[in-house]
Amino acid sequence: MEIGNVKLQNNIFLAPMAGVTDRAYRIICKEMGAGLVFTEMVSSKGLYYEDEKTKELTSIAEKERPVAIQIFGSDPSIMSEVVKKYINPRDDIDILDINMGCPAPKIVKNGDGAALLKNPSLIKKILKEVVKVSTKPVTIKIRIGWDINNINGMEIAKMAEAEGVSAITVHGRTRDMFYSGKANWEYIGKIKNYVNIPVIGNGDIFEPIDAINMMEYTGCDGVAIGRGAMGNPWIFKRINLLLKGKDDVNPSDIDRINMAIKHLDMVCDVKGEKIGVREMRKHIAWYLKGMRNSNKIKNTINTVETKQETEKILLDYAQYISNCEINQ
Repeated sequence: MEIGNVKLQNNIFLAPMAGVTDRAYRIICKEMGAGLVFTEMVSSKGLYYEDEKTKELTSIAEKERPVAIQIFGSDPSIMSEVVKKYINPRDDIDILDINMGCPAPKIVKNGDGAALLKNPSLIKKILKEVVKVSTKPVTIKIRIGWDINNINGMEIAKMAEAEGVSAITVHGRTRDMFYSGKANWEYIGKIKNYVNIPVIGNGDIFEPIDAINMMEYTGCDGVAIGRGAMGNPWIFKRINLLLKGKDDVNPSDIDRINMAIKHLDMVCDVKGEKIGVREMRKHIAWYLKGMRNSNKIKNTINTVETKQETEKILLDYAQYISNCEINQ
């Protein structure tokens, strides 16, 4: 698959998720076979005003490329300046993605994210200014509309194509649905049939077969996996195996614990032990979800502050799981 001039190994992508798709997790998902990974959402105003915490979100490792940086904002002039001064000069950024679908109240109240869906004329101004100056392929991520009475994803997609956008990711929900109900795959298919640029489907891909079903049902050119990848980087490997007609292999409980330990190590290397241990708590909860007596382990991990303590709890838990399997 190609997006603009960027060639990708496959069409199974890691969707951008705030607080989740940091550098460590992007590397893990790339190693597991993701064809493209996205950074967390980055504030264009934060970059414009050179906020250090915002800059940290754009840290990229060579081994995770190709990578797309996702920015959000609603001021065309600020966004175009950020592209010229901050994104264009960077050799480690391959694709520029603009968020037009985030439903979070703190994003929407500032007119950013999904709020843009209520203002197509502003979307057009943003795309015109950004595409004009960007040396990277520009993509956008949208929802199908603001609410059930204002579904305009097809209109936005057509406009994006006309303005020179290279691909579009469509989450099959309206903003007011947040993550409830079912994603509207039928409408993703309508968008795919309405434009000639690549359309990436997003929403309700939790098992490998879901990705296959979405591509068959909608005709979309690829899929982007968000919540289905939380604590589950194997989903990329498993989808790619299915696409090649090979047997799907589910990770064992020990695999999941070992990956949590590897992830812990990587996050602490990138962010330091104090931040790394705390940020890993949610990831570990996702890795261990559904495993026997995992709630007790998660609660214990939430009380410790060092990498060594966290790792020991996980190693002891792995031994417990192994003993349970032997005695079955």
